[in-house]
Amino acid sequence: MPHRCLLYYITDRTAFPGDESTRRSRLLEKIHEAATAGVDYIQLREKDLPIRDLQSLAEEAAATLQKLRTENQNLRTALLINSRTDVALAAGADGVHLRSEDISPDDVRGVWRLCGAGAPARELSPRDPLIAVSCHSPSGVVQAAAKDATFAVFAPVFEKKDAPAAQPTGLAQLAQACKTNLPVLALGGITLANASSCLDAGAGGIAAIRLFQENAITEVVRRLRNL
Repeated sequence: MPHRCLLYYITDRTAFPGDESTRRSRLLEKIHEAATAGVDYIQLREKDLPIRDLQSLAEEAAATLQKLRTENQNLRTALLINSRTDVALAAGADGVHLRSEDISPDDVRGVWRLCGAGAPARELSPRDPLIAVSCHSPSGVVQAAAKDATFAVFAPVFEKKDAPAAQPTGLAQLAQACKTNLPVLALGGITLANASSCLDAGAGGIAAIRLFQENAITEVVRRLRNL
């Protein structure tokens, strides 16, 4: 079991009630809550948004985290943007989350080095981006490690309520995926009741949407870190 469980909040503003403006405000409040609670990574995953709106939201999220870092130099929460290296650079995010069919982490690092110097918020972004990769098999994790990913997100470990047709990989496959030297975070149907089994299988941490977004994050973080 890892010394410290890494925690990854994946956003979904559409799960909040209300109009778009209300959902956006609630999401930014949740990002603030997650960072204050000590979540390690936040993925802005609002895939339905037009690029201009996604960038605007990413800039607000990055500004929220930057303000918290100014107030507390020990805060280390990093912002990753789902699949869009250009938006991550423009918003001053810390990196990207790549889908399994996206470009490789090597390609992202090349774009980051090549285009980063001219990005408006480049001085706020790290020189070397954090890169998470979605993986659905142990071989996918091996490939992510070979391509210099920062960590892998292995899913779905358990059956998901909103996607019952998705075949869960199970703990045995998770354990196999965790045999690489790349940190692997478990995703998919994760609850406070089954999270410990993922860590026992070798996962370096937990990734989730509902577990963080639908609960008091401070309490969720406390309980996960005490596993």
